[in-house]
Amino acid sequence: MKIAVIGTGYVGLVSGVCFSETGVEVTCIDNNQEKIDKLNLGEIPIYEPTLDILMKRNFSEGRLRFTIDLRAGIENAEIIFLALPTPECEDGSADLSYVLKMAETLSGIITSYKVIVNKSTVPVGTAAKVQAIFNEKCKVKVDVISNPEFLREGFAVEDFLKPDRIVIGSSSEAAIELMTKLYKPFVRQGNPIFIMDEKSAELTKYAGNAFLAMKISFMNEMANIAEKVGANIELVRKGIGTDHRIGGAFLYAGLGYGGSCFPKDVKAIQKIAIDNDYDFKLVNSVLKVNQLQREKFFNKIKSNIDLKGKKIALWGLSFKPNTDDIREAPALYIIEKLIESDAIVSAYDPEGMPNVKKQLGAAIHYCQNMYDALDGADALVIVTEWTVFRTPDFPKMKSLMTGNVIFDGRNLFDLEEMKAQGYKYFSIGRNAVTIE
Repeated sequence: MKIAVIGTGYVGLVSGVCFSETGVEVTCIDNNQEKIDKLNLGEIPIYEPTLDILMKRNFSEGRLRFTIDLRAGIENAEIIFLALPTPECEDGSADLSYVLKMAETLSGIITSYKVIVNKSTVPVGTAAKVQAIFNEKCKVKVDVISNPEFLREGFAVEDFLKPDRIVIGSSSEAAIELMTKLYKPFVRQGNPIFIMDEKSAELTKYAGNAFLAMKISFMNEMANIAEKVGANIELVRKGIGTDHRIGGAFLYAGLGYGGSCFPKDVKAIQKIAIDNDYDFKLVNSVLKVNQLQREKFFNKIKSNIDLKGKKIALWGLSFKPNTDDIREAPALYIIEKLIESDAIVSAYDPEGMPNVKKQLGAAIHYCQNMYDALDGADALVIVTEWTVFRTPDFPKMKSLMTGNVIFDGRNLFDLEEMKAQGYKYFSIGRNAVTIE
């Protein structure tokens, strides 16, 4: 089977590489010549564990290629995936201009039956809009379907190769047959392929992300209550997470969600509700709680240390571990507020520093490792729960820091250990540790 993937961003690149791993011939297409040149040299523009290994193997074996030539790239493909940007508009809706423009372009160059797959997260009804363009302007039959992705950054390769489920939105028997054949190697363990109409498939992606965002916001609200009554949110999490009706995922209190999906998708489903005259109170609250959580955390910092002229060490810049993605990252908000308070910020992140440097330049200091950031610091602020931060050398930390205050936005450390180590320790949804 031969397929094409248009767009070599996060979703497009992961999809193309993983499809090639099953023996499919994949052509990845992008209009950015510099990016294509780098990919042909084996340079990956994103950080995702094991993606580089799979890409180099399949590229060297001829199953994976990268090109800027759209016409040649799609010519022999049976299936064409659209993995294009759908950025957030000012009103919270998704910008479909890239998707619709590509549909118009493809409708003029396709000469044989193709299945066009919307892989991007798009509003309900997008498949119908794209199908209408092909029906009007393309000389041959084309089936447009919805096939949402469910990839977690940091685990995207694993999620793609071993999916919980595949969702295919289509009413075309020919398209369903081709897509089922393509995905068959990924569901050999019996995980389901759900066939549904296009609108239901489009809404499924938004519903999934909005529900997970709701779990995060719910636990952050519970954490705020826990602090007020003197409870420990980590114990509460364990107490409810083992209930199979609830499950343990996305129950960690912290600084709220970030990244490219949850913020954009929750706002998009809010906009869908508004456009259809529905007041989606739960989603509205999820958005509000998520913003308030990082504000509450910064207020905790500001109320416990005079920030003016103080050096603050920051551990973590990416919105979550195992990625270099800083989109909607809580760290950016914390940094902005620290700078406004005349603090000096020294930061370390295993992968996110280059992207932050592109955005903030020399506004903060970028350190070679986690301990360099602590040198002369009055306080440490933990924003991202990278594994390397979980078991630090506490005596070494103390010898480097001027102060002894830790603000932990991810609840990495045990309260009793912090007390034994002599730290003033502030976390989320737990009692503060103070020293005499």
